[in-house]
Amino acid sequence: MAAKRSVVRERNGVTELKYRSTRGGASGIASAEAIIQGLAVDGGLFVPEEMPAVGMDFIEEMTRLSYEERAARILGLFLTDYTQEELAGCISRAYGSGKFDDVRIAPVHMLKEFPVLELWHGPTSAFKDMALQLLPQLLQTALRKTGENAEILILVATSGDTGKAALEGFADVEQIKILVFYPTGGVSKIQNLQMCTQKGKNVCVVAVKGNFDDAQNGVKAIFSDKDFGERLAAKNVKLSSANSINWGRLVPQIVYYFSAYADLLTNGTIQAGEAIDFCVPTGNFGDILAGYYAKRMGLPVAKLVCASNSNNVLTDFLQTGVYDRQRDFHKTISPSMDILISSNLERLLCHETKDAAKVKDWMQQLSEKGRYEVGDDVLQKLKETFWAGWVDDAATKKTIREVFEKERYVLDTHSAVAYRVAQKYKEATGSSRPLVVVSTASPYKFNESVLEALGEERAGLDEFAQLDKLASLNESPIPQGLASLKTAEILHRAVCEKAEMRTAAEDFATQ
Repeated sequence: MAAKRSVVRERNGVTELKYRSTRGGASGIASAEAIIQGLAVDGGLFVPEEMPAVGMDFIEEMTRLSYEERAARILGLFLTDYTQEELAGCISRAYGSGKFDDVRIAPVHMLKEFPVLELWHGPTSAFKDMALQLLPQLLQTALRKTGENAEILILVATSGDTGKAALEGFADVEQIKILVFYPTGGVSKIQNLQMCTQKGKNVCVVAVKGNFDDAQNGVKAIFSDKDFGERLAAKNVKLSSANSINWGRLVPQIVYYFSAYADLLTNGTIQAGEAIDFCVPTGNFGDILAGYYAKRMGLPVAKLVCASNSNNVLTDFLQTGVYDRQRDFHKTISPSMDILISSNLERLLCHETKDAAKVKDWMQQLSEKGRYEVGDDVLQKLKETFWAGWVDDAATKKTIREVFEKERYVLDTHSAVAYRVAQKYKEATGSSRPLVVVSTASPYKFNESVLEALGEERAGLDEFAQLDKLASLNESPIPQGLASLKTAEILHRAVCEKAEMRTAAEDFATQ
């Protein structure tokens, strides 16, 4: 039988991994170039041409390593055109210097019912820090490696957490500007303050009259506008992205799934090789997709449980195979999940079908008709890995209250969605496997909703008095980055219509 052609190459004795577009228009791209581009020229997302594979010896060895060392091992498998020294420097600058309030970076907190993977110990108190402290380092290194001398304009659409984390990561990084669009009224008060007080000579924040999908579609339209790109190029400016459509945003998130497994091995919760489940609060599908990559690499993951709020387009898709964004949009108390177009799902479909033409057609249907259907064969393949459920705001609040009463542990509104869906998954399947709830934000970021869920009086209390109130109940102190907002100056007040986003981007890029 003829040997399978490998798209993994050897470079100086190191296996070299290349990237291709989900829509078939690009292939053989080095990781540094993929990170600079952000989005492929055909509108697709970059994915690895082959999946690195690891064994249990690799995973067990992680029990003896720090989080930074674990990150170096995983990133080295995917970013093969970066040297070990370059990766070590990027990782040290991202996670060192006291930026995270826990030296473990992504600790697992053991509750009686579920272990909780805490991903919110970074400077903006949300899981986006896990990648967005690292992406600027990877991008700046990529610019040096490739000899790129253009100024890079990072465009971001955010439903709350990505915006601040990206601003924090890219602030005053040379050769890069960053513009963040967020939906008016679509983020929490704390999230709004975090973004609008951001310092940095290279940052800009603009509110968009609409919801997150309006902001995200506007950013995608800018990326696909060739005339716009040519006008910027004439002024030596190139576009890139810090959303999870950028491979450099997604790949760091794979690390914490391996790290959590290693920690459970260390504390004796599981035995080497034992399969576990993860339940992930999901909006744009990047966080849970990182778990899928970990599973494909060889991490013993049985099920990835996709947890949604009332904007349950992903639940419906993973249960029926029909993706339909033509539905009511709900503003919920878990606003970072208020999304109806989950961009990273495209990557999953690419890997599961291995058919770029089919993926391109589905994405075109979604753009033009608002829906697509993958068929029963693809759906059954997805169900082998994924289980999906959703809860409304009332159930979210009830879960926050019940977990606090039983465990004296305070969940934020997104993590509570995952916690309750994890319970529903156990009830529906009878699974006895260990399950990790992925906790994506500090409860202090959503203090108003959390206090309401706990039945605490809030009348007459501003955001900062509410922080103090929550601190009196929570064993974790108020993160310094949130406490400092009380005296921070509002620096960004711009608001635009959806149709004005392109003009706002061009004005900022060329000023």
